[in-house]
Amino acid sequence: MGSRKKEIALQVNISTQELWEEMLSSKGLTVVDVYQGWCGPCKPVVSLFQKMRIEVGLDLLHFALIKDEALSDEDECVSHGKNNGEDDMVSSERTCTLAIIKPDAVAHGKTDEIIMKIQEAGFEILTNEERTMTEAEMRLFYQHRAGEEAFEKLVHHMCSGPSHLLILTRTEGFEDVVTTWRTIMGPCDPNVARREQPESLRAQYGTEMPFNAIHGSRDREDADRELALLFPSLKFSDKNTEALQGDSSTQPRLKITDLD
Repeated sequence: MGSRKKEIALQVNISTQELWEEMLSSKGLTVVDVYQGWCGPCKPVVSLFQKMRIEVGLDLLHFALIKDEALSDEDECVSHGKNNGEDDMVSSERTCTLAIIKPDAVAHGKTDEIIMKIQEAGFEILTNEERTMTEAEMRLFYQHRAGEEAFEKLVHHMCSGPSHLLILTRTEGFEDVVTTWRTIMGPCDPNVARREQPESLRAQYGTEMPFNAIHGSRDREDADRELALLFPSLKFSDKNTEALQGDSSTQPRLKITDLD
């Protein structure tokens, strides 16, 4: 009975339009488990959800349950947009970008300090994962730089130790989070950053190329590609522009459904 109580407390059962709208308005990120009525929710993932919530924080990560039958009944609960067959998944959308605290900054013990500065700058950290990259991942990640002389050195550096992978959003509205994050990082070369933007993160924590402490997506398309590559279990929409018609924001939006 004890484990059952934990499951109920962890995942909110969405059964009405009111509960759906309340879930959409909640701060942070919501993972929705859409399940078939005949088989019930996916219980094996509950322990994973509990671990994720402890790591990310109780205020920033939430979990919900909804029967797939409810998605097709407008009187019960509706997802964003019209049910036209193009997108029948329940999702929580956030404007987001990728940030990486590179191995050099992690090795120097600057991770917590950098994370604090990121939060002080008004960013909300939806995911913070420590990971050592593989060579295959980094060759694909930096494929646009494959022709550069420093490519091999860059790949080797990114695989040399653990990095911290962050999914960032802004705490208010749908601001241009990609551009804002690049401004906070500063110029790519730490020496240039110290001359031109001495308060930037790369000026403070970078040493020399390629040891510039921080990575950030170049633009919206780059953020989509990088997030999809490094977080394959999260589903990112390929129709951001269509979904944002009438919205001035063109930044990538994160959509999370089941985590199998």
